Amino acid sequence: MLIVGAGPSGLALALALADAGLRSVVFDAQDEAALADPAPDGRDIALTHRAQTLLRRLGLWDAFPAAELAPLVRAAVFNEQDPAPLRFDPERSGAGGLGHLVANHVIRRVSWAAARQRAGIDLQPATRVLAHRLDAMAAEVTTRGADGVERTWRAPLLVAADSRFSALRRQAGIGAWLRDFGRSVIVCRMAHERGHDGIARECFHAGHTLAVLPLNGDCSSIVVTLPADRATEMRGWPAPQYAGWVRSQLHDQLGAMTLQGERHVYPLVAVYAQRFVAPRFALVGDAAVGMHPVTAHGYNFALYGVDRLVEQLVRAHRAGCDLGRLAVLEPYEAQHRRETLPLYLGTNAVVGLFTDDRAPARVLRRAVIRIADRLPPLKAAIARRLTDPGRAAA
Repeated sequence: MLIVGAGPSGLALALALADAGLRSVVFDAQDEAALADPAPDGRDIALTHRAQTLLRRLGLWDAFPAAELAPLVRAAVFNEQDPAPLRFDPERSGAGGLGHLVANHVIRRVSWAAARQRAGIDLQPATRVLAHRLDAMAAEVTTRGADGVERTWRAPLLVAADSRFSALRRQAGIGAWLRDFGRSVIVCRMAHERGHDGIARECFHAGHTLAVLPLNGDCSSIVVTLPADRATEMRGWPAPQYAGWVRSQLHDQLGAMTLQGERHVYPLVAVYAQRFVAPRFALVGDAAVGMHPVTAHGYNFALYGVDRLVEQLVRAHRAGCDLGRLAVLEPYEAQHRRETLPLYLGTNAVVGLFTDDRAPARVLRRAVIRIADRLPPLKAAIARRLTDPGRAAA
């Protein structure tokens, strides 16, 4: 297989293929130093129980330093100054919590180290894909490495794992539905005076939202979503001013706040590919589905998609089939679309409601939270989805 993108999704695919006895070549434009020891980027990833099962199968979970794994016990959704939140508690599911949080750069570092050690994975850092071609016999890519030498590679299947703004997806003639929210996300870590009790908080305010993701110790990842021009301005605020503003938006729930490290800003664009596969071509990770971060399902969906795709490829390999045939790939698309599309559309609808500052919408979202909090079956179903461990390792 030829995989473009050595991020967490592309490397997870390479690892899963290697475990199934299938070889892959992974290309990435970044050099090896950046891939082996990526700098912190401010993003902390919430992992569901099913994602944890898949990470254990890939040999990644036990490689995460214990100090980098933070338990996510419960969650609460607040609407403006309403003191009664919508709560999600896993107690009825039998799980000890909703999941865990781990920094994105830690996932990247551990994934690269594992891929370096796994037989059957050929890593090609500092390599740019110049062109690709798909024909009846094979997928072909032309690359240029750090030495300036151009090479041609052929394999039964080419996979794009090169971000939600995938250049390879576009070059393959596959469109995508993009929803540009016109907003940006400011992410950073903050220490705070009071404990968070392992509770994730999502706070919807007029004009912005604020999420608190509980990390180890009295520290949290703070995620603020607001209009792009406002985000640029606030990123430049002095650290005490920004920390004081976050404290006020949390209504002093966590006490005094102190900025830890720098603030990072990312544009907020959700993406859903119009197709996930074509003959000799497939999309995984954000190249297929780039979620709004409010549900924290981005990397989880990437792992689910990798699991589904490899399942189909292994089945075809055992049957002696051509792995690039559309008939082999289509079940992956159907399964992944069925699993992701409802939550993608639902998330965008919820975000649309909770970022609409007109009076009727503000009244409606307060009613939605109040009603949903009085529907235990609904909350239990959401908690079960988060705590379902998925299939055991084969």
